Amino acid sequence: MGATKVKRMPRAVREQQMMDAAVQTFGQRGYQAASMDEIAELAGVSKPLVYLYLNSKEELFTACIRREAKALLGAVAAAADARLPAEEQLWAGLLAFFTHTAEHPDGWAVLSRQARTHGEPFASEAAQMRDEIVAYVGTLIGAAAKATHRETQRDPELAERDVAGLSQALIGAAESLASWANETPGMTAWESAATMMNFAWAGLGNLMKSERWSPR
Repeated sequence: MGATKVKRMPRAVREQQMMDAAVQTFGQRGYQAASMDEIAELAGVSKPLVYLYLNSKEELFTACIRREAKALLGAVAAAADARLPAEEQLWAGLLAFFTHTAEHPDGWAVLSRQARTHGEPFASEAAQMRDEIVAYVGTLIGAAAKATHRETQRDPELAERDVAGLSQALIGAAESLASWANETPGMTAWESAATMMNFAWAGLGNLMKSERWSPR
């Protein structure tokens, strides 16, 4: 009988296997502490093969940031139905955001902590993802303000600067809450999204009715 041929794993599958191992290692140990030996062992391949496919530790880390950012943005975009009112779109987007970060804690750690604390080019990669989410939220806030104006005929007074600032504040709070939720036993994605929605929408609702808080 002839020797049994071992079917070779497709390159794309092998690369994803190595990327999965890299995200887990970088997310749990950090960029500096993570070693290519550890990543190779976790992926079940040799270290030379990791270098052959992904060239260097820096390029591997950059590839991990890009993959995790794309997955998170894709999850949020897929959840928001443009036919829904802005309020429901925001809820769907927040729920998708917290669900994804909860289900991929290592990927979120790479994006929220590791990429931002190790300088360039990593910080720019994470900033690009954040800018896209901020722009998406800004679009929803602006749409909600316009809808309120049509319904009430009252000027919501949400200038471009207001929308930009509110979007930055909302995403900053969501990022912080996601990291805290991943370290808090029993905290669900639904609870996180509801907390964020209640925090954000109550304030936005007052602004859209021209009811602004100001110090006495």
